Amino acid sequence: MTHSAPSSDPSRPSLTPPPFHSPFEQPDVASGAPIPRADAPAAPMPQGRSVSPRSGRSAPLWVLGVVVLVAVAVVGYFLDALGPVASVIGMILAFVPLAVVFFAVRIIDRWEPEPKGLVAAAIAWGAFVAIGITLGFDLALLFAFGPDSSFVADVVAPVVQAPIVEEVAKGLGVYVIFLSARRAFDGPVDGVVYGALVGAGFAFTENIQYFAVSFIEGGAADTTATFFVRGILSPFAHVMFTSVTGFALGLAARRGARAGAAFGPWLLGLGGAVLLHAFWNGSAVFGDFFALYLTLQVPLFILFILGLVALRREEARLTRTRLADYAAAGWFTEQEVDMVATGRGRKAALQWAGTLRGDRTEIMKGFIRDATALAAARQRAISGRDPHAAQDEQVLLHRTTAARAAMFAP
Repeated sequence: MTHSAPSSDPSRPSLTPPPFHSPFEQPDVASGAPIPRADAPAAPMPQGRSVSPRSGRSAPLWVLGVVVLVAVAVVGYFLDALGPVASVIGMILAFVPLAVVFFAVRIIDRWEPEPKGLVAAAIAWGAFVAIGITLGFDLALLFAFGPDSSFVADVVAPVVQAPIVEEVAKGLGVYVIFLSARRAFDGPVDGVVYGALVGAGFAFTENIQYFAVSFIEGGAADTTATFFVRGILSPFAHVMFTSVTGFALGLAARRGARAGAAFGPWLLGLGGAVLLHAFWNGSAVFGDFFALYLTLQVPLFILFILGLVALRREEARLTRTRLADYAAAGWFTEQEVDMVATGRGRKAALQWAGTLRGDRTEIMKGFIRDATALAAARQRAISGRDPHAAQDEQVLLHRTTAARAAMFAP
């Protein structure tokens, strides 16, 4: 990780990106601020701030207010309709699939982790706001038209109504994050992560209801059967559905789309989520659930996993491409770019840092984290959609330089 001397070429590299070879990347039509050379006089750090500005990287306060208000209403409804004992039992059981899903999503998000506040906001939107919208719609239909007929309850509700209402409610949460936290919504992987987290939150609260009702109506036997179907066989169902919406918004973000221009991709992703949700529910209504589960739902989940692997590779390739811009300006060596841009390189670097005096693994983690964030900031600068990208770049260049110096300090 030694830092070689920068090139003597005084010209600054062009910020116009080279041609891209993937439909997931930013088109080569925009430009950003020029990269300062590593041998140029250092620009002073902004006074009073040692980290990137929070603007565009956190949920607005009104979202917190909405979540709290709806959460109070949802909790009150559950306690009144299901009772405290059944609700608590349902909640304890619902934590199991939530923990599994959360762990899986964090693995997907490990390359460039999303802000913890946005992670919590996404889960909370799904668990309370999206559930509140769905319950409100159901109650409005009940008051307007009375109890559903058996056909409506058994077929129309799960195959038509639920996919549309639930995916719109969850998709709104992903769109709100896209609009309010654009600097933390960089591409398809981010979109999938936020969509998955909203879906996980929704499934958590929905599972509480299903498990509690099973406990009330059939005791431990029915509760066990319901837990097996929802908690073991299909804990990722809502995660997959809403990830489609998130993927579409992430692709729009990667290509520099702003709020209005992203509405079309959001609708397109939402349509895909609704169709996938309807197909999933329909397999349980119109056929042998377990047969269709093995022949259709399992292959869909495998395709979903393969898609995530492809997106992660794309994210790593983009990190390499963007850091190469800084390597050309003398900020990184080619070895450092290779290290940050590959999982194997990161693992080897962390192992090496652990052998240094005082165990400097945490310093290396910070270097890798900031270098990855720098690549994302570079991408936002190229797209022209982030007015704070130059400030982020300045802060992150200072931090990576300081981390390198600390790594080799005696």
